[in-house]
Amino acid sequence: MEATGSTGTATGTEVRPFTIDVSEEQLADLRRRVSATNWPDRETVPSQGVRLETIQALAEYWATDYDWRRFEARFAALPHFITEIDGVDIHFLHVRSEHEDALPLIVTHGWPGSTIEQLKIISPLTRPTEHGASASDAFHLVIPSLPGYGFSGKPTAAGWDPIRIARAWVELMSRLGYTEFVAQGGDWGNAVTEQMALLKPRGLLGIHTNMPAAVPPDISKAIAIGDPPPPGLSAEEKTAFEVLTHFFATGVGYAIEMANRPQTLYGIADSPVGLAAWMIDHDVRSYELIARAFAGQPGGLSRDDVLDNVTHYWLTNTAISSARLYWESKLAFFDAKGVEIPVGVTVFPDELYPAPRSWAERAYPKLIHFNKVAEGGHFAAWEQPQTFSEEIRATFRSLR
Repeated sequence: MEATGSTGTATGTEVRPFTIDVSEEQLADLRRRVSATNWPDRETVPSQGVRLETIQALAEYWATDYDWRRFEARFAALPHFITEIDGVDIHFLHVRSEHEDALPLIVTHGWPGSTIEQLKIISPLTRPTEHGASASDAFHLVIPSLPGYGFSGKPTAAGWDPIRIARAWVELMSRLGYTEFVAQGGDWGNAVTEQMALLKPRGLLGIHTNMPAAVPPDISKAIAIGDPPPPGLSAEEKTAFEVLTHFFATGVGYAIEMANRPQTLYGIADSPVGLAAWMIDHDVRSYELIARAFAGQPGGLSRDDVLDNVTHYWLTNTAISSARLYWESKLAFFDAKGVEIPVGVTVFPDELYPAPRSWAERAYPKLIHFNKVAEGGHFAAWEQPQTFSEEIRATFRSLR
């Protein structure tokens, strides 16, 4: 079953309020399925994937103590909207600041993320004076759900790649009346945001990324064919090369399956625990962070944070529709794209790779901000919202 929105009648470019509606029957069915999980044998070595003790701890909490309604009340209290763009309903949060000169900012999530990733940055960015910043740092926030994700519509035909999504986001900001704005993204959100930058739409002043596509062509080629690193790399560049080489050798299995055969993943649409395991095994550092939470040692993300997001995927039945973005995209994920507008980059130490400043400067000739921070990983806004918000403010301060 799917959570549905009360949208009334829709015509053309209308922006309609959206209401979250999850029935008790859906929640009871979820708990029943979790409790009825058919468990495999324990792994023989820890590196074989999500450990049995981790996923069983998650399932026990999910079936007994986790409270979706507590999260839903907080989530539903935010201003949700939906509008049809290019034949697909696009769901988005639109939170305007009380500060008159706030800068409009569109923030795009990735996989296995959702708009839930950005909830902790809404208050710091829209109400900066309550978080140690000035009124001049305020933003109006637009946080959309990618097509096929969350409460957005599911495309019924192929073609919704990051380039098409970027065009839709430009239309969304125009439809909301924003003549000047900035954009931010990580993971698929970075792919979409960089494609927006390449479109050079009137009014897009600059972008920020926490997962830059900054890998130079010679580095990308060497990794692809298994060559050693090119000569002359700095220590920082060699580290990035080694991390990327290891990631492409051992960490992209989920992406390969979704890029080649997303429709085959029926198991994660039928089993909540299967879905949870698939989602939390995104990358080693993120998995370790999540596993700690279910071992009673939370840091950055809590058990509820994790299950808010997984439950959101389950209730919207988007396990497979979200996976199709990997099939749709033909972009080289980390390769430099030739972005020419102003760009800010924040390097979180546990991201998929640590982008060197030298690569960022080559990839983004108008680099207006670059900073390496002390803590955080792939889901930066979600696990380190204060640092993330500070980085957003610092990046766009010069563009106001």
